[in-house]
Amino acid sequence: MIFISRNKYPEKTIENILDVALELFIKKGYENTSIQEIVNNLDGLSKGAIYYHFKSKEDILNSVAEKIYSSTNTIMMDIKNDSNLNGLEKLKKMFSISLKNPNQNKMFSVAPKLLNNPNILALQMKEIIENTAPNYIKPIIEEGIKDGSIKTNYPKELSEIMILISNIWLNPLVYKNTNEEMLNKIKFYDYLLKKINIDIFDQTMYDQIVKLNELSNK
Repeated sequence: MIFISRNKYPEKTIENILDVALELFIKKGYENTSIQEIVNNLDGLSKGAIYYHFKSKEDILNSVAEKIYSSTNTIMMDIKNDSNLNGLEKLKKMFSISLKNPNQNKMFSVAPKLLNNPNILALQMKEIIENTAPNYIKPIIEEGIKDGSIKTNYPKELSEIMILISNIWLNPLVYKNTNEEMLNKIKFYDYLLKKINIDIFDQTMYDQIVKLNELSNK
């Protein structure tokens, strides 16, 4: 039987693993980085110690993403609780902040193509349906219905479809697009939302989506 000694500072170990993994993902790409390479760049840490904290390389990537986006989650909650904005204004600000997050560029430069990594794609869709849509978007849409800035009889369905389109259909890590194709998709999505009087896109958001598309195609 193999006993793994309990690390006196597990948080520091996890932080080191994620920092080294992110550096390697940026340098070599997620697909070309192995668990062994992560081990080789950690000071004397064994592969068993990594698996003590993470089940797989996918699990490491998910934790890297959580670390990168942790500050964004706080900002999103602040927007949700901002009493100076109506529902539609909150929705627009939330989408805008999410796209303009500087860490987004870093993540798009290291993340794998999700259609080639169905487990990661499934986890992302699970997060959308079980957390993002019901806990962030739906309450804001319901608030917009109450204050009159959003008109719909389907707040749950609208919250889900908005996030699924934004995070899956418009995600260049899922579908490879030329810049022209991506622009057409954004324009079409913008057109659909405006048909139900939800005007949330501006030119800077258009430009950022195209920039993310370029990063993912490198």
